[in-house]
Amino acid sequence: MKSILFFTAFIGVFILLNMYISKRLISKLDISNTAKQYLRLFLVINFIGILCYVAGRYYIDMPNWLYFIFSLPIGIVFLLFCTAIIYDISRVVLSKTPVSDTKRKFLKSTLDISAFAVATAVTAKSIYDAQFVKLEHVKVVINKLKKEYKIVQLSDVHIGGLIDEKFIWDIVKRVNLLKPDLVVITGDLIDVDVDKVPKVFKALEKLSSTYGTYFIVGNHEYFHNIDKIIAKVKSIGIRVLENENVYVGEDGEGFNLVGVYDLIGYRSKHHVPSIEKALRGIKKSPTILLAHQPRYIHEVTHSVDLMLSGHTHGGQLYPFKFLVGLMQPYISGLHQHNEKLQIYVNKGTGFWGPPMRLGASSEITEIMIQPKS
Repeated sequence: MKSILFFTAFIGVFILLNMYISKRLISKLDISNTAKQYLRLFLVINFIGILCYVAGRYYIDMPNWLYFIFSLPIGIVFLLFCTAIIYDISRVVLSKTPVSDTKRKFLKSTLDISAFAVATAVTAKSIYDAQFVKLEHVKVVINKLKKEYKIVQLSDVHIGGLIDEKFIWDIVKRVNLLKPDLVVITGDLIDVDVDKVPKVFKALEKLSSTYGTYFIVGNHEYFHNIDKIIAKVKSIGIRVLENENVYVGEDGEGFNLVGVYDLIGYRSKHHVPSIEKALRGIKKSPTILLAHQPRYIHEVTHSVDLMLSGHTHGGQLYPFKFLVGLMQPYISGLHQHNEKLQIYVNKGTGFWGPPMRLGASSEITEIMIQPKS
């Protein structure tokens, strides 16, 4: 029932976006009616591509090259929608500008050409940028920490579809070259039935660090049999923190690593996050919390020094960053939340939906936690 509601809402949103693009962009262009019909036909074909994307992700298997093609329409529609909004505003402003009819016609033609030129260029750049995963270096000073540790954070990998075995092997090799003290994966690792991607777990099993790999679930794990995913991750030697904590490092020189379930657990009524339970029995040492969504920070007590999150993708496509900001207190990077607590938000190692990134690169994060001088 939930999947049907999600699918209906998902498709409904894209129907509305296409209607806006047709009425407020295509209809206003100074081109022939035939050309407008071709553009509307493109929107229809693009919408069919979105339907095929949903089918390929959740219901049928298809080769990756075809899945790549069907994944692009989501990003194309979103960028066209943003272009349409800017075009619409610019057109209204131009219509109110006191200039001659000849000059207004020239400016309108320039606006028409610019709208599609910019949309095409931005789409091409976002596809290109999504091919690269950057290594981000972050230094975090933590009070009362006895020695330096190197943490490598992965987040929002979204295994499935275009995030395949080769992608994971590349990530694992890069992480291992960093020789981390520990690796943390802050949710949304798997985005399909785990039985569909057996080979990627062989790669994840090769993650190497001094104190091991730790994982917390994100919201997407709840969509694909969370218990099955947790069991599979545990089976390859990765420690899953389920409202619990573990001590990392030599006794007296280490820190508490704490992990909670995702906020979506409140709605699903199972695997509900509990900071109180997670902090139970911790040692009197610095504490690092793994929580998938940045807004979980509002539930964090004074016992935590650093929170590591993901979920936002940094907005993934730049205009979307503003919508993410309405729901999350932090979108990316390191922030000082209060006098004691800091938070770092990873922009995501993979991507969801279209293989497109604009103003928010994918990342592997090398976090050096250091004692206060």
